[in-house]
Amino acid sequence: MKLKDKTAFITGAAQGIGRAIAVGMAKEGAHVGIADINVEKAEAAAEEIRAFGVKSIAIKLDVSKSEDIASAFNKFVQEFGKFDILVNNAGITKDAFLIRMKDEDWDMVLNINLKGAFVCSKEAIKIMAKQQYGKIINISSVVAFIGNAGQANYSASKAGIVGLTKTIAKEYAGRGIRANAVAPGFIQTAMTEVLSEKVKEEMGKMIPLGCFGLPEDVANAVVFLASKEADYITGQVIHVNGGMYM
Repeated sequence: MKLKDKTAFITGAAQGIGRAIAVGMAKEGAHVGIADINVEKAEAAAEEIRAFGVKSIAIKLDVSKSEDIASAFNKFVQEFGKFDILVNNAGITKDAFLIRMKDEDWDMVLNINLKGAFVCSKEAIKIMAKQQYGKIINISSVVAFIGNAGQANYSASKAGIVGLTKTIAKEYAGRGIRANAVAPGFIQTAMTEVLSEKVKEEMGKMIPLGCFGLPEDVANAVVFLASKEADYITGQVIHVNGGMYM
């Protein structure tokens, strides 16, 4: 029970990697806030998590709306009394080659993936600084480091996450706050399931271990960073990509 009685607020946690992170933390004893724009799926995830004997609530949240974030955090603190762990996982893609990419698709991806993490971190730090303790874990991506054709907006947002993480780590270490990032590679999620077998095969050739990862592989790294075992780690990026980027 590495996270017994800790409280974790996870954005985009109703499905995929976010949900796996929520389950992983619950298994280690954390009480979890499932924040997602899809409140029905968030409630289903919260119900699943309660089966592990911890508290969990669903919180409707659009991370592109700053006013929603403050309200969601207040609800979380009212329910759990403290704010130990923030996982900035919410993210979207709007793919197109750069010359064809619409300004609004660039703005939407940056607003949700990067600005959302910025505003959530800012609000969390206000609470964590008073506690003199907190863990912020941001979900980046392998494409932040290698780029990806058709994903200028997504790659830029995830590279920005790395810079944001390192800056938070430097600014707030003195307040007992640790900030780290996890950069997944190709992970089996709803987004990769729609790909053709030929595309999956070609992608698999880029991975030295020869296979896609699982959401649980990412969750394991996040749980570690949230735990006491990682208290002397801050400002770092853990790559979970099967050797795709070294």
